[in-house]
Amino acid sequence: MIGRGVAAVYCAASSNRLYESVVFNYAKRSTVNNERIMNESGSLCPAVKAADIIGDKWVLLILREVFSGSTRYKDFQRALPRISPTILSKRLKQLEANGLLVKKQSPGQKSTEYRLTPSGRELGPIIDHLATWGLRWARRQVGEEDIDVVGFMWDFHRTLNIAELPDGETVICVRYTNLSAYDSWWLIVNGGVVDLCNDNPGKEIDLYITAELQDLVSVWMGDVDIRAAIKSATIRLNGESYIVDSSAHWFPRSPYAEIRPERFVDVDGAVKI
Repeated sequence: MIGRGVAAVYCAASSNRLYESVVFNYAKRSTVNNERIMNESGSLCPAVKAADIIGDKWVLLILREVFSGSTRYKDFQRALPRISPTILSKRLKQLEANGLLVKKQSPGQKSTEYRLTPSGRELGPIIDHLATWGLRWARRQVGEEDIDVVGFMWDFHRTLNIAELPDGETVICVRYTNLSAYDSWWLIVNGGVVDLCNDNPGKEIDLYITAELQDLVSVWMGDVDIRAAIKSATIRLNGESYIVDSSAHWFPRSPYAEIRPERFVDVDGAVKI
């Protein structure tokens, strides 16, 4: 009986060593041959599998850009100024390999475009719900380190409600009083298209918007009403009276400006419900 007990302990120990050996060799092979396997949890949960594909922050931002109308490499670079060219190229290739995007030749041009596949299009509501959930339950006070003026102006110019502006060309100049670089931007509205420039186009200005960057972001995100910002002089509008007076109708706002946080974390880390 004692012998069987010793044998049982020995077999258990051998089994543990065998298991550890298998795990070690599997991890070693995964590291050498297939990095993706090393990062997997081993779970068969389809939600985990989906997270492996779209859980990366840059992947989510690239997908958001595609759903917002960006199709070309330079569009992604302008909208996401903090992503390096190496990472952008790698993530685009991953999205192609996972069947979410397809690279196509631009009609009549040598450049290429990235277009959604059917599986990529199905992610639209998911990205939308993630953004809504994030604003409701994971919102924190925006600090200066969170805002890149180049990326923000890309969002700002494409959310301008041009239907509320006069026919013909309208030129708006945005001036930031607290920036030393990229402090002036021009939005040129004509024929249903809004062009964004950070070099003076030499056109006559119809309206000047003057503010600090964070104050303009607060209005865009829906935290402050544009009329209240004008009244308090945190944002100043100077130019054609009709455009100034109708600012509440055309002023750019985030598509999620109506989503209010249920849980808010301030700059000191305090949670407010």
